[in-house]
Amino acid sequence: MATIFTKIINGEIPSYKIAETEDFFAFLDINPNSKGHTLCIPKKEVDKIFDLDEDTYMGLMNFSRRVALAVEKSIPCERVGMSVIGLEVPHVHVHLIPLHTMENARFTYKEKLEKDEFEAIAQKISSNFI
Repeated sequence: MATIFTKIINGEIPSYKIAETEDFFAFLDINPNSKGHTLCIPKKEVDKIFDLDEDTYMGLMNFSRRVALAVEKSIPCERVGMSVIGLEVPHVHVHLIPLHTMENARFTYKEKLEKDEFEAIAQKISSNFI
């Protein structure tokens, strides 16, 4: 059965898309640790990151770096942190989190954003994606 992320890739579930290539997709986390919290995923549905073949793994890291650079240009923050946990959805995903303090990396506090804020953030990051 398709994961929620596969349904997002296929357009069955709406998302705030940041970037897309033939093999990867990036979109805003709808329950963000901080404004600009973005998820990068391979289009290939694989549960665990180290089960990815080497080319897909390296491609995901390269894509995530490009997205992180766009986040950093778009969202004022100390730095962009990266986390790969993968317990919530059985589909590999990289969290890119704009960090202001260590609390942003702990997944204990969540920002509450309105639809128009998500749309503006997604547009800004997307415009900086190279």
